[in-house]
Amino acid sequence: MTGPTPPTAASVRDDLIAEQDALDAVVGDLNDELWALDTPSPRWTIADQIGHLTYFDWTAALAITDPDRFTSLTAELMGAMTSGNEDAMDLATLGDYRAMTPPDLCHAWRTNRGVLSEAAASLADDDRVIWYGPSMGSKSFLTARLMEAWAHGQDIIDTLDTAGIAHADRPATDRLRHIAQLGFITHKWSYINRQMDAPTGPVRVELVAPSGESWVFGPDNAADSITGPAVDFCLVTTQRRHVDDTDLTVQGDIATDWMHIAQAFAGGATSGPSAGTFSNRSTS
Repeated sequence: MTGPTPPTAASVRDDLIAEQDALDAVVGDLNDELWALDTPSPRWTIADQIGHLTYFDWTAALAITDPDRFTSLTAELMGAMTSGNEDAMDLATLGDYRAMTPPDLCHAWRTNRGVLSEAAASLADDDRVIWYGPSMGSKSFLTARLMEAWAHGQDIIDTLDTAGIAHADRPATDRLRHIAQLGFITHKWSYINRQMDAPTGPVRVELVAPSGESWVFGPDNAADSITGPAVDFCLVTTQRRHVDDTDLTVQGDIATDWMHIAQAFAGGATSGPSAGTFSNRSTS
């Protein structure tokens, strides 16, 4: 990556807090009726999106401060995941939060964000943190939390936009650099997660940041390339947009194939929206 100073655990933590605050500005004043709106995530309302963040911010803090307790909770959660019952997974992660009023849920989210922030302040750049799959380096771990806040926030933004509801602005910022890098380094993971052989050919990704900076990933001589707005690349790799509904220019079979299965987050293989779902939608 060219241009920006390499991130540290402390700088990613600061950007995570800023991203959470930006989403808080959107949802903090919504009325109860709006919290109940269905979002693009099947079965999930706006309240469920925040409940999801609340649960995993809490377990992320546990992963840093109490790995043994985190491991115990993980065994329970994996049992729900392998049951094949989607409701069981929602009950395990969202059950308590679905019983809350929106003000109480918002308070719980802010509380758990604070607990995570305090725990993250103890992380050194070379620390590793236990998680649901392999352990993660501290910077990648916090980047994943930032990505979650931004991506689930996008679901909320899209829901409010669809309903024609005026909401607080959440402009794209250069905090997307973390998500863009995560999207790039999970290229092979997107295939492995689908039990597919990852292609061996490289892809060059050249993105225009919200600030106008250029972010470049991959070798200069790669035959395949992806160019365009950083926000669009982040939307595709977090499965919030189909590549055809963005301004990305994709060249080469490897790059094209990747953009149709890209998945920057952990968990089972999933697919994003189909082409045309957001063809006329502005991005955050």
